[in-house]
Amino acid sequence: MPKILIIYFSKTGNTKSMAEKVMQGVQRIGGEVKIVDVENVILADLKEADGIIVGSPTYYGSMATPVKKLFDESVAIHGQLAGKVGAAFTSSGFVGGGNELAIMDILQAMLVHGMVIQGDHKGDHFGPVCIKKVDERGEKLCLRLGERVVTLVKRLTSSQR
Repeated sequence: MPKILIIYFSKTGNTKSMAEKVMQGVQRIGGEVKIVDVENVILADLKEADGIIVGSPTYYGSMATPVKKLFDESVAIHGQLAGKVGAAFTSSGFVGGGNELAIMDILQAMLVHGMVIQGDHKGDHFGPVCIKKVDERGEKLCLRLGERVVTLVKRLTSSQR
């Protein structure tokens, strides 16, 4: 069973709500999931996961400082995340607040680790974005993200056998 780690940072609860919806998507498709506030993540969590999904509020068109701190600290395990599936999502206070930039910021860090990124040809291509609270559209995209990450992990791991 694919092991998916969902990491999030949330001050208002909006990004946490998104993380919970992503978790439901993972569970619907048959993935084992661990959901952790970024403040409680240890590097061993990253190494043990087959897929890593990171959520952050958008701050000035970038990921939040605690999320960036995790990626900065992950240099200690550089090379050990290569081939794992990665994905991202973000919440924002308004449209046009740098949402895609924040997601790309997270994905860029994942690519430096050699991770395989799960995008989407429908909806939000780089990862789900919710403006303020999770609405029906956002819920659908978060569920889909969880499902797509598990599906990709299964494809990659079955082709390695």
